[in-house]
Amino acid sequence: MSELIAGQSGPGAVLLLLAAGVASGLAGSIAGLASLFSYPALLAAGLPPVAANVTNTVALFSNTVGGAVGSRAELRGQRGRLIRLGVTAALGGAIGAALLLGTPSSTFELVVPWLVALGSVLILTREPLRRLTARFRPETASVPRLPLACAVLLVGLYGGYFGAAAGVLMLAVLSLSATEPLPVTNAVKNIATGAANITAALAYAFLAPVDWNAAVTLGLGCFVGAWMGPAVVRRLPEAPLRVAIALAGLGLAWTLWRDATAS
Repeated sequence: MSELIAGQSGPGAVLLLLAAGVASGLAGSIAGLASLFSYPALLAAGLPPVAANVTNTVALFSNTVGGAVGSRAELRGQRGRLIRLGVTAALGGAIGAALLLGTPSSTFELVVPWLVALGSVLILTREPLRRLTARFRPETASVPRLPLACAVLLVGLYGGYFGAAAGVLMLAVLSLSATEPLPVTNAVKNIATGAANITAALAYAFLAPVDWNAAVTLGLGCFVGAWMGPAVVRRLPEAPLRVAIALAGLGLAWTLWRDATAS
C-alpha cells in the first residue's frame, strides 16, 4: 500500500477511497459530478495531481458499468442512439487524452470553470431554451445530427482531457437535443461520457502514471454508487433534481476557478 498512499497508510486509505468511490458513483450517475469526490480523495491519499487525474479517469470506468447495469429500463430501445453518441464521444475522448499527454494540464485550468458553469446554466434553463429553439424548427423535428455530434465530440474531448463535470456538460447537450424524461437522458448521458472515459483510460493505462491500487479501490466503490444512482433518479422529482444538479455544478465551477486563480 505504500504506492497507494503517501500521506496515509493501510486500512484508512482503503476506506477513504472506497467511500469516495461510492459517493462518486452516486454523484456521477445522478448529476455527472463524479470527480467532485474522487479527485480530491486521490489527492488526499497522497497522489500528485497528474497521477491523481489519470488514476481518476481509469477508476471512473466503473461508473459506466455500474450505471449501465442500474439503468437497463431507461436504456431499452436506445441502442442506435447509444452507438452514435458512444462512437462520437469515444473519438473526442481519444483526442482529449492525446492533448493531455502532449500538453501541460495548466492549459485548461482557467477555461474549465467556465465550461462547467455554462453546462450548469444550460441545465437550469433547459425549458426556456427548448421553447426558444422550438420557434425555429417544427415541433416534431429533432436537433440536426451534425451540430449534436459536434457538441458531443467536444464534450468527449473535454472528458478525456480533464473530466471534472463532463457529465454536466453532456447532460446539458442531451437535454437540449431531445424531449424525454430526465432518467432516460441521464442514463444515455452516463453511457456517452463513459465512452469518452474508456478511450482516455485505455491510453492512460499504457502511457501515464496510473496508481493501480488506488484505481481498483476507488473503482469498486464507484461501481456500487453508480449502480444505485439510477434508482435514486427514478424516485426523485425531476425539476428539483435538475436544479440541484445545476447548483452543484455552479459550486464546482466556483471551486475550480478559485483554485486556478490561486495557483
